[in-house]
Amino acid sequence: EEDRGEVMAAVRRGIETANAEEDEAEQAIRLSCLARLLGEFDGPDVADALIEILDSEHPDVRLEAGEQLQGLAFDRFKEVAQATERALAKMGTGSNALVELPLLLSEVPEGGVVRLLGQFLAHRDGDVVAAAIEALVEVGDPAVVAMLEDLVDDTRVSALEGMEDEEVTVGDLASDAIQILQPDD
Repeated sequence: EEDRGEVMAAVRRGIETANAEEDEAEQAIRLSCLARLLGEFDGPDVADALIEILDSEHPDVRLEAGEQLQGLAFDRFKEVAQATERALAKMGTGSNALVELPLLLSEVPEGGVVRLLGQFLAHRDGDVVAAAIEALVEVGDPAVVAMLEDLVDDTRVSALEGMEDEEVTVGDLASDAIQILQPDD
C-alpha cells in the first residue's frame, strides 16, 4: 500500500509536469503513457487521475485515458461513478472530460449509468448536456424521456464534433432524442 501511494504521488507529479510541458507532442506522449500506467491500478484516485488526463486537448490522449477509464468502470463502476460526480462538481464549461465521459459511460452495462448520465443534464455547459443527451439515446432507455422533457425549451447552442456547421440547440437535441426514444408517441 505504501508503494502504491508513492506510485500515485509520482503519477500526480507526472500529470502536473506533462500539463506544464510546452512541447505539445511531448505533452501528449507523457499523458498517454501516464494513462496507460494508471490502467494497471484501480481505486478512486486512479479514476480521478484518468478523468484529469481525459480533460486533455489532445484527442489521442483522451482516447487512451477514455479506454483505461472505461476498463476501470467495467470492473469498479462505483469508483468511476464517484470520480465522475466529483468531476461534474469541479469542472466548468469547456471541459473536454465532461464532454467525453457520457458516451464512455453509456457503454458500461451498469444499472447506475442512466442516473449518472442524468446528472450531466444539469451542467451549465451546453456541450456537456448535448453529450449526455447523445449518450442517453445510445443507452436507449425510454424511461429517460422525463429527464429530457425538461430540456425541450433550452436555447443553449452546442458545438459538438460533427455539428460545427450548424447551430443546434440543446432543446432541439432533447426533442430529437425524445422522438428516437418514443417513436410511437
